[in-house]
Amino acid sequence: MAKSAFDLTAELARFEQLTLFDLRGEWRRLFRRPPPKRLSRDLLVRGMAYHLQERVLGGLSKSTLRKLEQAGSEAARKPNANAARVLTPKPGTRLIREWHGVTHTVLVHADGVEWRGQRYRSLTTVARAITGAHWSGPRFFGLRSRRANPDRQPEASHAQT
Repeated sequence: MAKSAFDLTAELARFEQLTLFDLRGEWRRLFRRPPPKRLSRDLLVRGMAYHLQERVLGGLSKSTLRKLEQAGSEAARKPNANAARVLTPKPGTRLIREWHGVTHTVLVHADGVEWRGQRYRSLTTVARAITGAHWSGPRFFGLRSRRANPDRQPEASHAQT
């Protein structure tokens, strides 16, 4: 497919104007298979744009492909090397977290957690109630670190059994 950069730009602009139904048809034409079922409109456009740019401008260099292959095979050998370590508290454990000058205590039960006398199914639900934003409950309460560093101790939380 020999297209000029101008044709590519026009084609990419055209994708933005298409309906979701038309985008799915365009995907079938480009890839010769149906698009993944729950792919959003934005991801359909991005996938097709990348594919067209790759056709017109060329794909990744051989050295980049080799580096990606190496990184993938290293990750396969050490699947949990970068995973954050998660501590699972036993029932009866009290988790204490200070947030904006207020100390919050959560009691861990076998089937959920208790905060301010009310039961919740997860720490994440409690963290959202405390902060008003989506937080990972284990991370909010110091059971998982931001980076994978098993020697790092959580700063703001304390657990009591």
